[in-house]
Amino acid sequence: MNIINKFRGKMKDPKERKYFYALLGGKFLGVAMCFLVMLTVSSIFFGGSSSKANAQTATPAAASSSAAPAAASASASAAPAMASASGTAAPAAASASAADTSTPPPNPPYVNPINTAWVLVTAFLVFFMQAGFMFLEAGFARTRETINVLLEGIVDTCLCGCLFYVWGFAWMFGHGPGSHGLIGWGDGNGHMWYFMQNIPLTYEGTGVATLAIFLFQFAFADTCSTITSGAMLGRTGFWGDLWYSLGVSGFLYPIFGHWAWGPDGWLTNPVLPGAGTAVFHDFAGSTVVHTIGGMIALAGAIVLGPRLGRKFKRDGGGPMPYHNMTIASVGAIILWFGWYGFNPGSTLSAMDYIGIARVSTNTTLAACSGGLAALFFVYPRSKKWDCGMTLNGLLAGLVAITCPCYWVSPLGALILGAVAGVLVVLGSDLLEYLRIDDPCGAWPVHGLCGIWGTWSLGLFATGEFGSPTPTGADNSSPVVGLFYGGGTSQLIAQIEGNAAIGLGVFAAAMVLMYAVNLTGTLRLSKEGELEGLDIHEHGGVAYPEQVTTTTN
Repeated sequence: MNIINKFRGKMKDPKERKYFYALLGGKFLGVAMCFLVMLTVSSIFFGGSSSKANAQTATPAAASSSAAPAAASASASAAPAMASASGTAAPAAASASAADTSTPPPNPPYVNPINTAWVLVTAFLVFFMQAGFMFLEAGFARTRETINVLLEGIVDTCLCGCLFYVWGFAWMFGHGPGSHGLIGWGDGNGHMWYFMQNIPLTYEGTGVATLAIFLFQFAFADTCSTITSGAMLGRTGFWGDLWYSLGVSGFLYPIFGHWAWGPDGWLTNPVLPGAGTAVFHDFAGSTVVHTIGGMIALAGAIVLGPRLGRKFKRDGGGPMPYHNMTIASVGAIILWFGWYGFNPGSTLSAMDYIGIARVSTNTTLAACSGGLAALFFVYPRSKKWDCGMTLNGLLAGLVAITCPCYWVSPLGALILGAVAGVLVVLGSDLLEYLRIDDPCGAWPVHGLCGIWGTWSLGLFATGEFGSPTPTGADNSSPVVGLFYGGGTSQLIAQIEGNAAIGLGVFAAAMVLMYAVNLTGTLRLSKEGELEGLDIHEHGGVAYPEQVTTTTN
């Protein structure tokens, strides 16, 4: 009884309660990791009837299209084109009638050197976007939380890399145990890919080394996690950041991403009501990366509440001033540069040189029109040229073009980018009206404009382009939108697919954020926030010379 009374007394102390929940969460995480390791070791050394050596060259059962890349590339989700390799090379009836073609040939024993080098170079460009995010978010933050923003970006990257290696890649890009298409874990033949074990030398029918695909997709996963922090900076405890980052990189992103980009994801099939034979497409991630990241960011901002001292326009205030537009501007341009890996790299094929050129041009034009549209749309309000909103405008254009970049014309890219530049302003106005504090505009840029970009494919797809393949382009099954005579089928598929992922991840993110909040680690204490995250959480300041000057 004394122990119980002592425990109750300690739980009345906020610090003791916070420590208890953090310790309890760590214990649960440790137990879960132990079970995962046991399961993985069991599957590696004792599971399956084939040896590990055979698994390295085995072709997944669902990847029967690897013998015919041109047909395989017409699969549902061209982005990042690896999902397209899971299309059917021959009708099931034909396979059943011809015994000699019932067994697909194995993946080729060589790795396509040109395409693998292309994917690696673009992966490095996407990874460099982390520097852009750190600059942009630090610039949009206040001086007293600069170190916190920078360290969050670094630690999130390290954590994401480990999680994606242990199970994230298997869940997102592996084949699932059945036909539900909700989550993957291996090659579909009993070999699990946890800890990147039992992976084939090349991924599906792409001819690209699977480890190169892993690096490329790790950079994408890291981007999604970093988007979330932009809406939550200035008042999130560092322990809380670690917990929600674990949930985002380890669970939400790979599971929901599998729906659209997994080789057997359910959105890669014509199953959406009202869409007919049209399937959901997301070339480089307006939905999979940006809508997911934006919706998680929105959930985080809602659960956290606004920063102390934040007054909204309805209450006679407005957004807090940015502390350094110099580094924010440089960060935005670094992100723009990194997008040339994000979008063109999603072809996974340097041989599709016409497609790469078109994607790069469309990416550039959408960013240009988005930045200008935001600049001129905001100007009449204050008769001032707003640098911060212009930065978010060009980023909004980049987010919007990420989904349709392979299938639209340069004129279409210019138009949809301009629409995104206006939407990001209206989205920021909406959050201001709803009293939701999003310091960097993560939801307007990535959430709202990710939705618009996904939908825009159903409007602006020209009907000229199909999918990239290891040897070029396959335009035998082009994607066509409403404005080019394609009817509403593709538009419906885009809306429903985007809504399924967006609403699903938002609901899951709300559960995640409230769960972390229960540990007492998500929101920093009032004293810590007033003192500043840099001093309170990290024991220093980003600009010590300013402190010295002020003191003197």
